[in-house]
Amino acid sequence: MKIISINAGSSSLKFTLFEMDNEEVIASGVFERIGIEGSKYTIKYNGEKIEQEIELLDHTDAVKVLLEKLIDLAIIKSLDEIKGVGHRLVHGKDKYSKSVIITDEVIEDLEAFREFAPLHNPANVLGIKAFREALGEDTLMVGVFDTAFHQTMEKEAYLYPVPYKWYENYGVRKYGFHGTSHRFMALSMKEILGRENFKMISCHIGNGGSICAIDNMKCIDTSMGFTPLAGIMMGTRSGDVDPSIIPYVMEKEGKNASEVVDDLNKVSGLLGLSECSSDMRDILSNIEQGNEQALLAKKKYVRRVVDYIAQYYVLLGGVDAICFTAGVGENSVPVRKEICESLACLGVKIDLELNEKRGEFVKLSTDESKILVYVIPTDEELMIARDTLNLIQNR
Repeated sequence: MKIISINAGSSSLKFTLFEMDNEEVIASGVFERIGIEGSKYTIKYNGEKIEQEIELLDHTDAVKVLLEKLIDLAIIKSLDEIKGVGHRLVHGKDKYSKSVIITDEVIEDLEAFREFAPLHNPANVLGIKAFREALGEDTLMVGVFDTAFHQTMEKEAYLYPVPYKWYENYGVRKYGFHGTSHRFMALSMKEILGRENFKMISCHIGNGGSICAIDNMKCIDTSMGFTPLAGIMMGTRSGDVDPSIIPYVMEKEGKNASEVVDDLNKVSGLLGLSECSSDMRDILSNIEQGNEQALLAKKKYVRRVVDYIAQYYVLLGGVDAICFTAGVGENSVPVRKEICESLACLGVKIDLELNEKRGEFVKLSTDESKILVYVIPTDEELMIARDTLNLIQNR
């Protein structure tokens, strides 16, 4: 059975086509600059890569071209082969705690929640409508929410110490993100350990990043909050800062609140401290060249990650495993090394030779380590496809 996983952004559409009988990736790619001059697509299949500039006025155009190319390139024989489309949906507020079949009600909710994810939810809806139009109502559409996995948090975890009416009237609370990735990590650890009763800390650290405390396959707490700006330091996001900084900088630079928050989202984090790059690979390269600010940025990044791991270690009352994933977690050898060295007081010990591996599944912890440490490459697209298959089979 063929299922396609979709991640629709405001001007982009990423896809992965799976043969779910063996969970094989048949094709993948991205449509970029939708509605903008210079739009193009990239499709990878059968060891080949096709790139072409093409005018894409909107997401409907992108979906039309995608489906035509799947047939033209003989990746599929007809659209009837696609039995389901799984859509990554960024924000389901506190209504959606699991993946669902997309109905008109779900679309209405996504539009109603747009103020919580103004860049993403409208784009997600565009993607859904485009595939509905192209494939018809007989092809099942499934929504997989970034926020869903975190809806098991208790009130003391997700509420902020602010006036309670802000929560009641405006939905001000911690929602958390990267939930599909953290759920993938929990399921992977379940397979490794052969049981569900374990405690782990999942570290999804890349250009965006979040840490998640998991007990018995449920999220207990997570670092991202009301928005993805909260938590650890990221590529361009500040993570946690004193909110009083905002009015202070507004006055100093003559900016409004939205402009300062935009700075915290887009020119802070690694980029802000290093003043050279938001990419950890560039940061490490600059460190080798003697760039002191790049070194400072890396040290701060490591400290913020360690702070959350330590906090969640105490919250969980000890952990069985710490797992790394995403761009930095899967590939940055020195960052993993420094994080684990900072956790030596908890009994963490890793094999430095194994830690040299990049982008692959590996157990880093030694036999002497009191906590298991793994690198597990995440696969959110596969999770979306699995959820879609499950709902097709059980509807």
